Amino acid sequence: MDSHTQKQITTWLISACLLIFLMVIIGGVTRLTRSGLSMVEWHPISGIMPPLTDIAWETEFEKYQQYPEYQKLNQGMTLPQFKFIFFWEYVHRLIGRLLGVFFIIPFAYFLIQKKLNPPLMKKLLFMFILGGLQGLYGWYMVKSGLIDNPHVSHYRLAGHLLLAFGLMAYILWTALTINKERFTPSSIYNKEKLQPVLNWILAVIVLQIIYGAFTAGLKAGYGWNTFPKMAGEWVPSGLLPLTPWYLNLIEHNFTVQFIHRLLGWILSMLIPGFWRFCKGFELTSQQEKAVDWLLWAILVQFGLGVLTLIMVVPVWLGALHQAGAVVLFMTAVYNRFLFVNSDGS
Repeated sequence: MDSHTQKQITTWLISACLLIFLMVIIGGVTRLTRSGLSMVEWHPISGIMPPLTDIAWETEFEKYQQYPEYQKLNQGMTLPQFKFIFFWEYVHRLIGRLLGVFFIIPFAYFLIQKKLNPPLMKKLLFMFILGGLQGLYGWYMVKSGLIDNPHVSHYRLAGHLLLAFGLMAYILWTALTINKERFTPSSIYNKEKLQPVLNWILAVIVLQIIYGAFTAGLKAGYGWNTFPKMAGEWVPSGLLPLTPWYLNLIEHNFTVQFIHRLLGWILSMLIPGFWRFCKGFELTSQQEKAVDWLLWAILVQFGLGVLTLIMVVPVWLGALHQAGAVVLFMTAVYNRFLFVNSDGS
């Protein structure tokens, strides 16, 4: 691959990552403003156009009134209020559609110009499939709140979020791989000593993302808004009221918030410990910067989490906290790439 094509494809992939990042933030705002169930139908093509006339808006509002969220939570909602929640869900879906177009057109161009080698083509096709699954899963998530309970399943919310994070990580890894010759090779010693620690850090971050989605889906962040203690205790009583006991770990909002807090504490100690551990190694300049970025990412994200809790989840702060999770995860993925093996491939 020539350098010009390499730069073009890298710019395209990183831009796609940023677009998904924006979509995740808008998704967070959609959830926090309780807008996610405002569009009760899914039309991938015709749905790109919002209602444009008063009659069209009235028709859309009447459809919404037939579903549990209006009937159980929002009776008496006015049309202007409906337009507000409709806006956020519409923008969220619109970005998803734009992302598909943003992928297909450059892909077709590079394919026609015969600038894609077979391994890269397979990776790009996998990205496209994963993006399509993300859209389908998003509707599957929304449908869970259109039946009886006017709240989306927190399990499906977690799955939807994980798909977005996974897609971003895969795109970033592919972009970095394309440019692997620009990275200073890591030593074998660094790989053997530091890579396993990064694996654990990434695993805990993924688990924390899942519990962040559980906390959001169960509305657990709107209670017990004190820090550092929860309900006046370091380890609060009443964590396991459900039977069987393991259901508390995934369905009881009090226990889920406690686990989310606990994982936050673990990361706030694990990542600074990793940063300090790295000081005993001869790192490349790129690795040193990446480890510093990882440290700052967890410090800022932990602070955002605390503020989001004690301020009882204002929309702007909740969205920032979700954005911080993306930055933390992607920084960890970048670190993992730099320590992946001795030749940086």
